[in-house]
Amino acid sequence: MKTEILGKPAFAYVNVDLEPGESIVAESDAMASMSSALDMKAGFNGGFFSGLAKKFLGGESLFVNTFINNTNETQRVSVVQATPGDTVEIDLDGGSFCLQPGAYIASTPDLKLGLKWAGFASFIGREGLFKLQVSGTGKLWYGAYGGLIEREVDGEFIVDTSHLVAYEPQLKLKTQLAGGIFSSFFGGEGLVTRVEGKGRIIVQTRSMSGLASWTNSYI
Repeated sequence: MKTEILGKPAFAYVNVDLEPGESIVAESDAMASMSSALDMKAGFNGGFFSGLAKKFLGGESLFVNTFINNTNETQRVSVVQATPGDTVEIDLDGGSFCLQPGAYIASTPDLKLGLKWAGFASFIGREGLFKLQVSGTGKLWYGAYGGLIEREVDGEFIVDTSHLVAYEPQLKLKTQLAGGIFSSFFGGEGLVTRVEGKGRIIVQTRSMSGLASWTNSYI
């Protein structure tokens, strides 16, 4: 399997060249184009009840599509996220990675997508009650609105709410005021997410809630 991400960082999309017998799984609306020789099969995202949970609790689609190369030649499928922004590919080797709701785009079939409790602090911080945890061995593609910045945390780090996209599972998240009560609310920052531990996080440079607030101010 050969892959290439083009259009970075504002309008990224992923070209996946599938060798005979290979396949990928993608969100129901992620396919931008595909070879006519590829087979596409739609199914529930991990089963009916698991799919419902991922849709209403994890911000993912109820259905996923599997693209299979049943030919004797290399065939291409291109996948993309719904919003303009960057896309990242990572290789998991038996480990796991946590994604915020809506960040998942596609993965190879050996990876498993499960929901994990994120806590009320995450909900208050507008990150959702549940997080999507991807585990196993294979390739994962995820993205978000705006550019994506990777940072190594060793101790504590503050991220504005709705800007945290992905993180390693050993990290702990806490929601707090950005400063004192007066500074937090009248300074425009409000709540922030405190990341504690040692590991990697991915932060998006823009947020859809920020875009919505900016747009509403002109309506």
